[in-house]
Amino acid sequence: MNNNKEIFNVFFREKPAMMLVELKNAKSEIYASSLAKQIDCTYSHVVKILQHMEQAGLVNFEKQGRLKLLTLTKTGSEIAENIDNIRISL
Repeated sequence: MNNNKEIFNVFFREKPAMMLVELKNAKSEIYASSLAKQIDCTYSHVVKILQHMEQAGLVNFEKQGRLKLLTLTKTGSEIAENIDNIRISL
C-alpha cells in the first residue's frame, strides 16, 4: 500500500468514502450489488452503509422493479466531489 492511500485512510474510512466517489463517477446506473463489487465489499455491508447515507441525506434509493437504483443527492454529490479532490491531491 502506498503512502497516499494510507494517509487517505487516516482521514476517511475507506469503503464509505469510496462508495460516494464511485457513485459520483458512475457512467451508468448503479445498484448496491454492483457498488459492492466495485469497492470489493460484501453486499450486506454496502447496504448497511447506504442506509446510513440515506438517513444523512446523501443518497437516494429509487425502486426499479426488484432493483433499487442509487443516486447521490445534491449534498451527497458535493461531499463526494470534495472527497475525490482530496484523494486526487494526496
